[in-house]
Amino acid sequence: MKSETLFDYISTNMLKSVKINKEDQDTLIGLPYPYTVPAVGHFNELYYWDTYFTNKGLEELGNYTQVKHNVDNMLYLVEKYGLMPNGNRTYYLSRSQPPFLSLMVRDVYEHFGDKNWLKKAYETLLTEYDFWMNKRISPIGLNVYGGDVDPNDFMGKVQHYEARTKIKFTENLYDLARHCVVCCESGWDMNPRWGREGYNYLPVDLNSLMYQFETNMAYFSEVLGLETDVFWNDVASHRKDLMMKYLCADDGILYDYNFVTNERSEFLTAASLYPLFAEMLTKEEADRAVAKLLSLEAEFGVLTCEEFEKIGTYQWDYPNGWPCLQYIAVVGLKKYGYLQDAKRIAVKYTALVENAYETTGHLWEKYNVVSGNTDVCSENYGMPVMMGWTAGAYLSLKNMI
Repeated sequence: MKSETLFDYISTNMLKSVKINKEDQDTLIGLPYPYTVPAVGHFNELYYWDTYFTNKGLEELGNYTQVKHNVDNMLYLVEKYGLMPNGNRTYYLSRSQPPFLSLMVRDVYEHFGDKNWLKKAYETLLTEYDFWMNKRISPIGLNVYGGDVDPNDFMGKVQHYEARTKIKFTENLYDLARHCVVCCESGWDMNPRWGREGYNYLPVDLNSLMYQFETNMAYFSEVLGLETDVFWNDVASHRKDLMMKYLCADDGILYDYNFVTNERSEFLTAASLYPLFAEMLTKEEADRAVAKLLSLEAEFGVLTCEEFEKIGTYQWDYPNGWPCLQYIAVVGLKKYGYLQDAKRIAVKYTALVENAYETTGHLWEKYNVVSGNTDVCSENYGMPVMMGWTAGAYLSLKNMI
């Protein structure tokens, strides 16, 4: 059963997290519908990938109207700007975030069943897909994270990266600015996954989501009778072939791949759980990978990265466990029949959230899944209280137990 005190807290504050801003205000881009921000009092923007997990919480609360409002706002932004930006701020227009929009469209369609709405959404998703395939593509044919850096004004990004990682740099500063932007577009800002050259990596999570984008488009095509499902299934199959060729190591795990040096990353992160979430593996491939993937499991949830020595401070790293990654892990394991593993992780993580709430009176952006508290690596901005994806992951995982 849900913790009633925490459930009531979530129900009340999710309602308070809804903003209405239909007109542009300075850098804030107006949106046609009410939208959900990650936390009361801390944000005024609709954020891209946060909202997928926030919507999962809204679904658990039965508020599908707000789920649809959030998705319609994103479709509006894609139609207006040609991409779903990081958030509805003008300074976010140069970058996106992990492409979860096709999943959100599918959730809305499967609840409301409105084919006329889906047809329009499908056309808008084509625009987003073109962005990723034209603006974020590698010579290999798999996708990369990116973003614009002004060659004449890049030191702000350098200083931002230095402040957050607590490292001072004197060389290759423009490339460091490029790397900073990549980390921000990935949602994992900041992380040690790619050294200082994220722009040269094919991320396993991004390409898993793009595979899911393509299979969702095949599904939409079939529902709408567009006769393009064969095309979409073919491009998804081709993507998987490329991912297995370049990203899959001898241990069966898919790792980030540097397409310049032709080397895979040497350490394990929760990004390698995404192929399970995207259902892109055969059962045999999943069986081979899961044993090692479970080494990311700690006492209170799934680690962002395995522990290893590095220079600098990163919030997307050991010993932190992010709510969104707990959801990805549990859902991915369930899809392949690892029900006991999924339940074990869901139980320990939801207990951590409940215990931290009893102690602090809040939900938090991330947790320490080794010590089971809020003693996390938080870089230079502290750790904000959080509603959105923490509530969404909690309610969804609680419902799976």
